[in-house]
Amino acid sequence: MPDHAQELIEAAGGQAPGSLRAALANAMVGLKKRYYGRGPEAAKAYIEDEYIFIVMEGGLTRNEETLLAAGKHDLVRQYRLTFQETVGPTAIGAVEELTGRRVVGYHSQIVFEPVRAFEIFVLAPEN
Repeated sequence: MPDHAQELIEAAGGQAPGSLRAALANAMVGLKKRYYGRGPEAAKAYIEDEYIFIVMEGGLTRNEETLLAAGKHDLVRQYRLTFQETVGPTAIGAVEELTGRRVVGYHSQIVFEPVRAFEIFVLAPEN
């Protein structure tokens, strides 16, 4: 498991107190807080077959808000996609630990009106 994935799971409370969906959403909120310095205001996870889709509301950093106000939407999106490459292994490790399944695909995206971040995971088929 990548560095810090276990910390995210512990911060999410594992699976014990809440549902798997809540644990996944909390783990991604923890990842955003840890690595971006600010987390989203709300998050919700959806699970359908081998797909996990996590939607997070808000959570832009002050510098991202400044860039958006200057019309630099593409720059903020490119930064987030580049950053995804760095923190992707940690996010994947947390999802694999929480679900007990291997992640075979991962993508992160953001839209700005309204501000929503999306974490999308594709799981390997169950054996």
